Amino acid sequence: MNALFSSLTRRPSVATFAASALLFASSCSAPRAIVATGKVTPQGEFRVGYNQGFNIASAPLAKVGSAVKDAASQAASQQKVDYTDATTQLQAAALAYILDPVQPTADLNIRYGIVPRLDAGFKYAFGSYVFDTQYQLLGPTGTPENPGRGAESGTTYASIGLQFATQRAKLPSFSFLTDINSVLNFRATRNDLLIPLTFSQSFGPEEEIGAISYGLVYAHSWVNYGFAPTKIYSGAVQVPELPLQSRNFSSFGGFLNLKLGYRYFYVIPAVSLFYQNYGDYALLNGQSTSLSGITVVPSLGFQLRIPNLTK
Repeated sequence: MNALFSSLTRRPSVATFAASALLFASSCSAPRAIVATGKVTPQGEFRVGYNQGFNIASAPLAKVGSAVKDAASQAASQQKVDYTDATTQLQAAALAYILDPVQPTADLNIRYGIVPRLDAGFKYAFGSYVFDTQYQLLGPTGTPENPGRGAESGTTYASIGLQFATQRAKLPSFSFLTDINSVLNFRATRNDLLIPLTFSQSFGPEEEIGAISYGLVYAHSWVNYGFAPTKIYSGAVQVPELPLQSRNFSSFGGFLNLKLGYRYFYVIPAVSLFYQNYGDYALLNGQSTSLSGITVVPSLGFQLRIPNLTK
């Protein structure tokens, strides 16, 4: 994991991007990159996009060191595993990755302007299904071809959004996480709610050449998880499974993005920052763990605007 992160941050290359593309296909975390501006999709228009990024969370990085990776490899190769502190650490690492994985993220998305000031969209994040809507609080509702009253370069827009994502969570396909899952038989599901408050300044009338956007985000997540190991023992007694547990936690953050292009096609680099206290989680054999951390989500998006040709 450290080698992968180092290669991504130090020396981008064709090989790096190819490897990332393969990982995108198995990515199933709900997207948290905020690439919207304060201006919603005008009525009757479509916007189609693709975003790719990287979820960099401190909690799993803190829980997974070389000792945990070695313990996972050793436990996976054994027919019988004695419950030790290392077993507790394996569970904490698995939970940290489910709650906030360190991995590439990607989504395909489409939005439609329903009425003036309100649009809705759908994102497919390769395993996570996301539904969202956005309501424009401030600014004109025209288009580059037909600007609204007061639309000019530097016009301020504001909106509030609501995003709901559901998924059957699973550990990323890294070798040591595969080893952990083979020992713990970990299963989980999660739902995520995201509420961004977005402000933006237009470049050109009605974002003709783009915009700069920034704002605050509140998120809430609901997680169900459990462990059903078959080869972990405490002395001569097999450790019973941990039935499904339910937990929820809040996240707070901010974001900044740039929308750059002309009328029909835009490139959108963005970065989001979140803090979350995940809370306390029950583990096997009567143990528990507490998790908290910061998450950085850099991303790069591409957006195609399809204007309303009937107007």
